[in-house]
Amino acid sequence: MAKSTKVSFSILFLILALAPLLMSDFRISLLAKFLCFAIIAVGISLIWGSTGILSLGHGVFFGLGAYAVGMYLKIQASPGGIPDFMQWSGVSELPLLWKPFANPVFALFMMIGLPVALAFIIGFFTFHNRIKGVYFSLISQALVVVFVTLFIGTQDLTGGTNGLTNFTTGFGVYLTHPVVQKVLYYITILILLLIVLISLWLTQSRAGKLLIAIREGENRVRFLGFNPTTFKVFIYCVSAAFAGIAGGLFVLQVGMISPEMMGIIPSIEMVLWVAVGGRYSIFGAVIGAVLTNSAKTFFSESYPDMWLFLLGSLFILVVLVMPNGLVGVAQSLYAKWFRFKTSKKAGGTSYDPNTNLQ
Repeated sequence: MAKSTKVSFSILFLILALAPLLMSDFRISLLAKFLCFAIIAVGISLIWGSTGILSLGHGVFFGLGAYAVGMYLKIQASPGGIPDFMQWSGVSELPLLWKPFANPVFALFMMIGLPVALAFIIGFFTFHNRIKGVYFSLISQALVVVFVTLFIGTQDLTGGTNGLTNFTTGFGVYLTHPVVQKVLYYITILILLLIVLISLWLTQSRAGKLLIAIREGENRVRFLGFNPTTFKVFIYCVSAAFAGIAGGLFVLQVGMISPEMMGIIPSIEMVLWVAVGGRYSIFGAVIGAVLTNSAKTFFSESYPDMWLFLLGSLFILVVLVMPNGLVGVAQSLYAKWFRFKTSKKAGGTSYDPNTNLQ
C-alpha cells in the first residue's frame, strides 16, 4: 500500500472513530448506514474496477444478507415465535424454512452463505458460457426483478411489500438503546476496516494482478494458461459476501428490510457510489458511498422539492467531468503538482500544466 494511501485511510478511520463525540445519535445512525453501503461499494470496486465486471444486481445479495439476519430478529421480537404478518395470513406454525433462523449463529452464517451460493450459481453459468459486458449486466438486473417479485409475492413467508420490521431485541440486547447503537456503529467501522484491508491485500496479490489482466484482455489470460472463469466466479462471490455482510449490519442499524431496498434503483445507486468515488480505488469506493449518501440526505432535507434533480446533476457531472471519480481527480492533481515541483527544482521551463497524466 502506498504511503499516501495509508495516510488517507488512517485519517478517514480516525474521523469515523471520533464522529460519535461530535454528532447527534440520529446523525451517527445515518453515518452507520452509510458505512454499511461503503462495504457494498468495496465489493463492487473489486468486480467492476479490478475485474471489469459491471453488476447491476448487488441489491439482491444485500437483501439476502439482510433478510437472513432480519428473520432471526423477527422471531425474537414475535410473541410465541410467529411473526405478526404470518398470523394475519392465517399461519399458525412457524414454517420449516424459518425454523433454523431462530439460531443466531445459523442466521449469521446464512447472511454470507446465501449471497455467496447465489453468486456462485449465477457466476459459474454466465462466466463459463463467456457471457460478459452488457449482457451480464442485463442478467444481473433481471435477477433483481425476479427476487423482488418473489419476495413481494410470498406475503406469508417474507412479509410482502412491508418486509420485516419492528425489531426490538436481538443477540440478548435491546437494539434501539443508544449505547447498543454506538457499539454497532464501532462494530461496523471495524468490519469495514477489515474488509478494506482484505480487499487491498487481494488487489496487490498475484490473484489481483490476474483480475486486472482479465479486465484488460480476458482472451490473453486464457491463452497464457489461466482459467478466467475461476477467478471471475471467485471475485463475484467475494463481492456478494461483502454485500451480504452489509445487509446484515444494515438491518441491525436501521431495524427493517423490505423488497424495495433490494430493487433495481438501489442496485444502480450502488454502482453510482463507486463511480463517484473512483471505481479503480478501494479508498474511492468508501469515499463515494459516504459522500453520495450524505449529499442525498442533505439535498432531501434542504431541497425536498428538487433533491432528485440535484442528485442526478451530481452524477452527470461526475460521469462527464470526472470519469475516474473523485480519487482520480485527486491523483491527477497530485501528479501535476509533483511534476511541477520536480521541474522547478531541475530549473526546467517546459512544463505544461495541461499535460494529460492519466
